[in-house]
Amino acid sequence: MSMESTAPARLPTAGTSELGGSIKSGSGKSFDRKNRLLFYNRLFKIACIASAAFVCIILFGILFFMFRTGVLTFQDVSPATFFLSTDWTPENDSYGALVFIFGTFALTALTLVISVPLSIVIAVFLAEMAPKWLRNFLRPVLDLLVGIPSVVYGFLGMTILIPLLRDVTGTNMGDGILAAAIVLTIMVLPTISRISDDAISAVPRKYKDASFALGATRFQTVFKVVIPAAKSGIMYAVILGMARAIGETMAVVMVIGNTPQIANALFKPTSVLTSNIVMQIANVPFDSTWNYALYMMGFILLVISLLMIVLVRLLQRKGAQP
Repeated sequence: MSMESTAPARLPTAGTSELGGSIKSGSGKSFDRKNRLLFYNRLFKIACIASAAFVCIILFGILFFMFRTGVLTFQDVSPATFFLSTDWTPENDSYGALVFIFGTFALTALTLVISVPLSIVIAVFLAEMAPKWLRNFLRPVLDLLVGIPSVVYGFLGMTILIPLLRDVTGTNMGDGILAAAIVLTIMVLPTISRISDDAISAVPRKYKDASFALGATRFQTVFKVVIPAAKSGIMYAVILGMARAIGETMAVVMVIGNTPQIANALFKPTSVLTSNIVMQIANVPFDSTWNYALYMMGFILLVISLLMIVLVRLLQRKGAQP
């Protein structure tokens, strides 16, 4: 019986292999997986840098446009008059913005005085005291409250809160800085309480165990150990709430009264920067000192908001330090 001879198999060389031929580009230049990954990484890096640069250009473009237009106010009005005068009568060429600047800070301060203690109490209850089923129910409810449009809060404040304040206090006018502060409190309370809740929940369990081991009560542990340990997160929540309160417009317009006067009483109608801008900007000629003054108010709001964001970043960096 004859046996067929078998020739040894030849291994493909690097120059003639099908794999080697498949990774050749049309020009003959190698473009393997490593080169493709380097190309995609560089492309992704360029896209990220371009996106960041685009955001910075938009931000500085808005600031530059607002400042360039707003600074034209000082062609006809001195800075001292604009920032220190309370006489806002554009019909008589009087552009004193102190009423609105003071009203903005007064409204924000009153809102925080009401909202911060309530928010911290709610956060402590959710993180430390509420049963699991109630916690799982209340947290999504607070998240939903954040997404309700501000005009809804303003409408409810105008139709329900102001008549209620009139009945309770016996005053003829329920609109004013107190009504606006209550509406803003309801708006910022979910934000402050939820972020504070997360900050308190992130406190290590060993801190509380050590406090209990030393004989501290639950109340002492919460307010002398847990809250100080979560201080940076709570401050972060408060500043975010403050930023929203400062920039709120529609809800404030509907309940504050929109009168250019200093609010020396809780039920006295007044006005803030946002409400004055939205009430007057539509009927003002563009090339006028009145319009330039409104743009300067918008620039002041932008600067305040940027300062709030910078403060948040500083608190985040401080909280990240060991």
